[in-house]
Amino acid sequence: MIKKISYYTKDGLEKLKAELSELKTKGRADIARQIAEARDKGDLSENAEYDAAKDAQGHLEAKIAQLEDLLANARLLDESKVDTSTVSILSKVTIKNKKNGASYTYTLVSEEEADLKSGKISTQSPIGKGLLGKKKGDVAKIKTPAGETEFEVVNIGA
Repeated sequence: MIKKISYYTKDGLEKLKAELSELKTKGRADIARQIAEARDKGDLSENAEYDAAKDAQGHLEAKIAQLEDLLANARLLDESKVDTSTVSILSKVTIKNKKNGASYTYTLVSEEEADLKSGKISTQSPIGKGLLGKKKGDVAKIKTPAGETEFEVVNIGA
């Protein structure tokens, strides 16, 4: 199986590491406590609480394995080396909808770091894909749920 390499900003990578640490320490301790409490309630063959705690343990361990895999294939992006002549990952791009004149500013990030509320969109999203490689003044025709929309690249920053 080919491992997917993911690119992260320093903040994004730190959040992943913190989440993994939290799950390995507090998460595992909580599950162990739940299993111990359920075990103390008697017959394990008819103990729904024990079964639920064991299921939760399986989900937790799967999440830990997933995060470890992500971190093993994570690469840190050097934000100081972002090329601002074209739109690329980590570019802060301002676009204008040609139809209604609305302007938006987004930072293009990896899929795992995308957060629309904080203005971060994935390079794998329709808008992100459509903007990659564009220069200031270029028009990108992007298929959105509302149909094809034209966006003009107004500014590219880091």
